[in-house]
Amino acid sequence: MRISVPATSANLGPGFDTLGLALKIKNQVTIRPAKFHSVSLKGEGSNNPILKDNNMFIAIFNDFYNNLSQKKRSFRFEFENQIPLSRGLGSSSAVIVSAIASAYAIEEMELPKEKLLNLALAYESHPDNITPAVMGGFTVSSVEDNEVKFINKSIPKSLSAVVVVPNRPISTQLSRKTLPYKYSKEDAIFNVSHSSLLTAAFMSENWEMLKIASQDKFHQSYRMRQMPELFEVQKCSLNSGALMSTLSGSGSTLFSICYFEDAKKIEKELRAKFPHFKVFISGFDNYGIKVEA
Repeated sequence: MRISVPATSANLGPGFDTLGLALKIKNQVTIRPAKFHSVSLKGEGSNNPILKDNNMFIAIFNDFYNNLSQKKRSFRFEFENQIPLSRGLGSSSAVIVSAIASAYAIEEMELPKEKLLNLALAYESHPDNITPAVMGGFTVSSVEDNEVKFINKSIPKSLSAVVVVPNRPISTQLSRKTLPYKYSKEDAIFNVSHSSLLTAAFMSENWEMLKIASQDKFHQSYRMRQMPELFEVQKCSLNSGALMSTLSGSGSTLFSICYFEDAKKIEKELRAKFPHFKVFISGFDNYGIKVEA
């Protein structure tokens, strides 16, 4: 069987730990019956032997498979990774949801996406990445009584993403330590209003509102100071025609949305100005995780 999960960009500026969307960049794992356990890895992370020996996917898969199955079977896991590691594009969330879904699929047990989301919550306490990874599209999510409550919306083909992946990471754990312990009432109101406006802009497809709505006072500037060139990447993206440009998750990736016809121009400008960073165009994924037997 084959399981694919899209990359995700979370926060989207003011939607701290609540907003996210799915990209047409995927991690894929093919699982085959085998005489003994084995792992192969292609793409992102393939040059890191630690990922084979200390594989989070295998650990989570085994947790669920051993609980669901009475059989003792061995498998070959073939990973093809497109999602950059530790760059704020949801690589960990992709591993979590695909590992859980794989265990259920191998046992031919039905797993509704809503249940998958809630199972994944035990490994990823914030729903902003796991929700678009599972459901696809643009998602607004919250956690109530240990359950993910969400609304999602498909993103039209008239939009594209331009993604800038720096050559070094920003640690999620360390970046959270850079954030203020307390926020002023004014900053809180600013973020609530802009997150609400951003959500309304996506739902109503008012794309011209994205630039204003994606402004943030909770986390972006604090995190971007760890890699000051990101401010220039953001400025270049917006000046080149992006509708919005935000830090992806906790970084270090800078994520921009633009009209489809503007994407190549923006990509060209960014590549010329930041040759040491990886720059590419992506569409959006409106389906989320796929399991194909």
